[in-house]
Amino acid sequence: MSWVVLLLAGVLEAVWATALGRSEGLTRPVPTVVFAVACLASMAGLAYAMRDLPTGTAYAVWVGTGAALTVTWAVLTGAEPVSVVRLLLIAGIVGCVIGLKLTD
Repeated sequence: MSWVVLLLAGVLEAVWATALGRSEGLTRPVPTVVFAVACLASMAGLAYAMRDLPTGTAYAVWVGTGAALTVTWAVLTGAEPVSVVRLLLIAGIVGCVIGLKLTD
């Protein structure tokens, strides 16, 4: 269960990171509220997962999942450019997250 919660917390990390970028310095109300709610929920999920998983593993998976999803969303929406190198690097992050799960 901790792994599922951790992955959901990583998804919420991507949500809050995207909302933070759209909040224009926390001056736009809707993205700011989405940022705050997603950030709190993401941190709570990380904290829950850390009850059963090692801190380093949980943190690496949380950050890796959030980072990979944030970049993927930005590429899909056209906010960031896409390239073969960028896709390979995102795949590397995902591979490392999978590797951490397999070695747990």
